[in-house]
Amino acid sequence: MDFELTEEMKMLREMTYKFAVAEFTPVSHECDKEEKYTPEIRKKAAENGLVGAWVPEQYGGAGVGILGNAIVTEELSRVDMGIGLNIVAATFGLEAIYYFGTEEQKKTYITPVCRGEKVSAGAFTEPDAGTDVASYRTRAVKDGKDYVITGTKMFITNGTVCDFYVAQCITNPEAEKKHSRFSQIIIPADAKGITRNKIPGKMGVRSSDTADVSFEEVRVPQTNLVGKEGAGFHQLMHFFDVTRVMVAGQCVGISQGCLDKALQYVKERKAFGVPIGTYQLSMAKLTEMAIRIELLRNLVYKTAWLIDTGKPDYTLSAMIKYYGGQTAVYCANAALELHGGYGYIDEYPVQKFYRDAKVLEIYEGTKEAETLTIGRVLLSR
Repeated sequence: MDFELTEEMKMLREMTYKFAVAEFTPVSHECDKEEKYTPEIRKKAAENGLVGAWVPEQYGGAGVGILGNAIVTEELSRVDMGIGLNIVAATFGLEAIYYFGTEEQKKTYITPVCRGEKVSAGAFTEPDAGTDVASYRTRAVKDGKDYVITGTKMFITNGTVCDFYVAQCITNPEAEKKHSRFSQIIIPADAKGITRNKIPGKMGVRSSDTADVSFEEVRVPQTNLVGKEGAGFHQLMHFFDVTRVMVAGQCVGISQGCLDKALQYVKERKAFGVPIGTYQLSMAKLTEMAIRIELLRNLVYKTAWLIDTGKPDYTLSAMIKYYGGQTAVYCANAALELHGGYGYIDEYPVQKFYRDAKVLEIYEGTKEAETLTIGRVLLSR
């Protein structure tokens, strides 16, 4: 077993972190306060191969695989998870096209996103159905050579800034098996009948665009079907198995960012004449943070490496999402506590890290959903 990263991966890590520090730091506070999306930073990131880093070179990506993408996500999130999300989630939805789409779809949709020219969005969650994906209601009815799509999606990342959606729709409502009713369809964002509204006032990742999207008899050609009709549920499950590694990378990054900020502060801040980092209670918090981060990072890298080598373990994907969210929230809370009263005001970035971290226990599968996934596997053995 060799746990050493290749020189390419080490260089990718260093380059990504330097990029994030240089590009994110000057605008981080402003973007969080004013909920500003960052298209120019995303385009610069694309020029450096950081958008769709997991995508093979033949489709415009950097070809560094799921492990390389996890490292990119980690280093961006270490500085600002919201702005970082604008970069790593610019491809959100493309995973379905890459794994199940036609060659023409891959070249048409994946390549321009990796170049920074377009943005993708996965239109999955609905107002009354999140974790219960089999209860989505959006319909796609065949009419001639088209699908006519009607329904509403909620909490869609990139919802108002994307160029197209990969949407989960019911195409086979009469199918005997509920899971065979769904298909995935590409919908241009400028199609007639689409209404999209930015959701303001989020607790965290405020520079990332989140929206509700309505489709009212939106017409798209049936050639926009991704994969097989009726296979959408299983395609979506595979999609989440892979993208959870990216989310877990966010967990590692923001946790490391919290530890970075906490260490810097406790070395400088004095109480009773000595730096507060010298007190055992401070050391206890720092130590617990460091241990949890190391455990999580190793598990994330292992999960990503297994996918890249063709031996995926999707139970591990659920595990890293579950443990990752807990680790991020713990580290954010510990860092804020070590900052004392200063951690509660926006002059210090840990309060932002604290707000950003909570979503990691919610999106891309709640911790309760991951518990069910892992538990069912354990009981089946």
